[in-house]
Amino acid sequence: MRSIFVLTLVLIACFGLYAQDESNAENLPPLTARESLKEISVNKMEDAGFWKGGMSSDFGLLQLRDFDGGSSDKQPIVAEEQTAEADDKVIGAKVSFLRRGVTEFVVKPIRPLPIEGIVKTVSVWVAGRNIEHELSLLILDWKGQTSVIPMGKLNHSGWKKMTVTIPPHIKQRDYHNYGYQPGISIEGFVVNCDIDETYGRYYIYFDDIRAVTDLFDEELQDPDDMLDAW
Repeated sequence: MRSIFVLTLVLIACFGLYAQDESNAENLPPLTARESLKEISVNKMEDAGFWKGGMSSDFGLLQLRDFDGGSSDKQPIVAEEQTAEADDKVIGAKVSFLRRGVTEFVVKPIRPLPIEGIVKTVSVWVAGRNIEHELSLLILDWKGQTSVIPMGKLNHSGWKKMTVTIPPHIKQRDYHNYGYQPGISIEGFVVNCDIDETYGRYYIYFDDIRAVTDLFDEELQDPDDMLDAW
């Protein structure tokens, strides 16, 4: 009889714990996504006047011009189809090599291009000439430090969308340092020249820099919230 009584108490206790766990589970807030990824156009590269190029004058001369054109494979961003911003030109760079050697050239905007949110990937359309030069992305992080991120070889012909993932070790936000602008800025592109190809002339064309960025914090912020950048 005593064993039956003890068994009954154990069953009641277990049922109570199960009911408590079930009740707590019901009270938990639903799981929500902590990311809001969107593709945005950073710069459509329409006007060469807003860009500058540079390379060592010992190795060659660099010219920039804008031209009508663009890739027929490029698809517009749906959210931006209603905007009136022009998108019918590209930026061309012409290098006239003076002598062979280990060299590079850069194509940069007049001012760095800031990107809102936490950037996941950056892409740009590039018309290559099947040459073994290599393209890299130059970015400024939230501290103003420059990072060089390789995008790949330029050994393709015609237009190609080149995409790079922003490495996680590049810190884009620090909630304990509100004096800094969160996110990253695009400082430009650098082309490292293959020494065997540093003669004659070289042409390359750029169009439409885009980014996939996480705007979760920006969208979560209330319109009447205060800004901590003071």
